[in-house]
Amino acid sequence: MDQDAFRKTYREVNEVFCAFEKSVLTNECSCRCAERFCIAEREGVHCRSEPGQARCLRWLDLLREQARFALRTEEGRQLLPHGKAMRLQVGGMRGLQLVLGIAGSSQKQTIDDVDGTLAAAEACFGSLDGLPFSEIMREVAAYQVRKRSRRRQ
Repeated sequence: MDQDAFRKTYREVNEVFCAFEKSVLTNECSCRCAERFCIAEREGVHCRSEPGQARCLRWLDLLREQARFALRTEEGRQLLPHGKAMRLQVGGMRGLQLVLGIAGSSQKQTIDDVDGTLAAAEACFGSLDGLPFSEIMREVAAYQVRKRSRRRQ
């Protein structure tokens, strides 16, 4: 399938995209609102909740704003490289879980429910703006993307 045709079809099929698509597809996170779908041989993730998607996008915007130093990113750049996006998504959720007391920090820890965790954070702190980002940023900085396994020759 042509790359341009794929992107066009993807946008048509996936109007409410999952903000955590990268981490869901790599099985680092899961979410009660996420639904996987296939186009040709490629997989995507759809969000079944528009309010949930808005909360996730808000969370990632806040994280990105707070993590500019940890990620060494430029302010004007829109798209993050895959590794930095994964650090933001997975490290940010691990940090949030640590702040909420849901789970201890662990390199093998997967996030069970992104939407549920963000809803719990809003309930506990009143809004996502009131979170202790200094503690969360430690997990963002500490997260390491899994290295690709080398193929045998």
